[in-house]
Amino acid sequence: MERTLFVIKPDGVQRRLIGQIVARVEKAGLAITALRMMSMSRDMAARHYEAHKDKPFYEGLLDYVTSGPVVAMVCEGAGAVNDLRALIGATDPAKAGAGTIRGDFGVDVTHNLVHASDSPESASREIALFFPD
Repeated sequence: MERTLFVIKPDGVQRRLIGQIVARVEKAGLAITALRMMSMSRDMAARHYEAHKDKPFYEGLLDYVTSGPVVAMVCEGAGAVNDLRALIGATDPAKAGAGTIRGDFGVDVTHNLVHASDSPESASREIALFFPD
């Protein structure tokens, strides 16, 4: 079984979409093996998004993900990384397909509701960051 990190970002929490998003994950056949609501510190957000450090949107991204609570979870299943990424859709909700989480609920490329690991290697690193115990 493969594991991946999935995070509902502050806009998804604020808009009270947690239940609908979690239901879609479970309906897709992924098991949620860990779940917690938390606030990300700026340091944690910087470590999580370190791959984007030199990009122009980096500081705004850190401001956004630290602006309110997030819901972090570990999802498990055969092919969990790819299955979850297909379920959430493209980063830009305008380009995400209908029936995907971002396509149905996303507002714009910044307020795109969710994060999912992009590879098994990223998933391992990200899970350890959000669930150190």
